[in-house]
Amino acid sequence: MSLELMSLILIGSLLILLAAGVHIAIAIGLVGALGLLLFVDQPLNQFAFSAFVVMNSFTLTAVPLFSFMGAIFHNTGVTQFLFSGADRLIRGLPGGIAGSVMIANAIFGAMEGSSVAATATFGKTCYPEMERLGYKPSLSLGSIAVGGTLAVLIPPSVILIVYGTLQTVSVARLFAAGMIPGIILASLLILTVIVLVKLNPSLAPKALAITMRERLMALVELLPFLGVVGLVLGSIFGGIMTPTEAASLGAALSILLALAYRRMTFAALKESMWAAVSITAMLALLMFTSRVLGQVFQYIGLIEVFSGFMLGLPFGKYGIFAVICVMYLILGMFFESFAMLVLTLPFVSLIISELGFNFVWFGVVYVVLAEIGMVTPPFGLMLFVLHNVVPQHDVMKIALGVLPFMIPLLLMLVILTAFPQLALWLPGILY
Repeated sequence: MSLELMSLILIGSLLILLAAGVHIAIAIGLVGALGLLLFVDQPLNQFAFSAFVVMNSFTLTAVPLFSFMGAIFHNTGVTQFLFSGADRLIRGLPGGIAGSVMIANAIFGAMEGSSVAATATFGKTCYPEMERLGYKPSLSLGSIAVGGTLAVLIPPSVILIVYGTLQTVSVARLFAAGMIPGIILASLLILTVIVLVKLNPSLAPKALAITMRERLMALVELLPFLGVVGLVLGSIFGGIMTPTEAASLGAALSILLALAYRRMTFAALKESMWAAVSITAMLALLMFTSRVLGQVFQYIGLIEVFSGFMLGLPFGKYGIFAVICVMYLILGMFFESFAMLVLTLPFVSLIISELGFNFVWFGVVYVVLAEIGMVTPPFGLMLFVLHNVVPQHDVMKIALGVLPFMIPLLLMLVILTAFPQLALWLPGILY
């Protein structure tokens, strides 16, 4: 059977299953099984071998711990104190609360690394307050949805943990690489809020005056959260702990912080543990089924042919990289970021290596591309997460609110491509 026909059967079957509403990990597993039986002539126990190889990873144990940490903050409502401090810190700027959402998301992301948790948390915390104060829904919804994506760029990031595991790249280096781009992107998003409100003052109520004493009190309110960030990331960057050990520290600190604010309940603890298990199980199933399908693609020669085709394009090094970026921007409209990563990495990693790009830098670039996909219709994950929190607004209305924030996201992609040292400088200094 020709390569073209085998590829058509496999990819066509995957698309049909996804269109039929089959969960993506199940669909990938079924197509992988089809490929093993029809084209590779291997038994289905390859799934068991792949599951052991993928999950036998000390680094991946950080995923349930960081997930648990974020779930504790979300389920106990502790983040309302984080938002309150961020709000008072920059209340005097145009679009104050919308900018506060960005700061709060940046700090929240530096504690737990899940965009879903960040969007759901601040959707519940911030949107009612913004609606009460007279913010236009477009600005409120757009800032909350886009702000949530910061959690996957600013370390610790679950996507970077998975990327580092799959690509055998130091997760600590990836975390360090995401710091400066994350801060720059947060700043660009805040600047976008200010510009939008300056151009259209009706988007937000008039900014309130705030004294220096109130700003100092806001910093005091943020200190517990900044302390958690400092201890978790400082222990990693200082070489004191591995990312997994730091995740354990973060999980313990999240419980202590919830207890200190008198928000910890048994129900919240139970729900947080269940959330961590659910997220980890979903990722595990996705990773080992994708590994099997990747092996099938490797065996039939599709990966080699695709890589050869891409490298043969007459666009030059950066032209081919631009094609890869466009491919991810299109895929991001339909695929969740983790699924997109594990499905495409076997194809793309070979091209990135041949082009001479740094894999630590590309990990950060991929996260920015994934951030754009998370808020891009028709299937941007953050759009649906926020819709579940504020069901009175449909997904397309949320997407329209996100539209102006696409400019800083795309600008960040250009900046990273033009100045790769923004991602590589800090890991180079630390390691």
